[in-house]
Amino acid sequence: MPIIKSSKKSVKTDRAQTEANNVYTRTVKNSIKKTEKAILAGDKESATTNYKTTVQAIDKACSKGLIKKNTCARQKSRLNKRIKEMA
Repeated sequence: MPIIKSSKKSVKTDRAQTEANNVYTRTVKNSIKKTEKAILAGDKESATTNYKTTVQAIDKACSKGLIKKNTCARQKSRLNKRIKEMA
């Protein structure tokens, strides 16, 4: 445990920021899983609506610096490609 007052404060803020970051990453992972589930089920309408929310979540995480830019682009591209192949 830190002894210095500023170190104690930084531990508290780090914990809060980590929790906030985890919310964004969980949102991204869950939305990707939802979209993939809809793709496997063959429900194109559900897949496209889930894809839109997934892209928003991925972009939000990317802007926060939680996911690298190329990773975001790759995930979006792969999902979009799978949705287009459903037609």
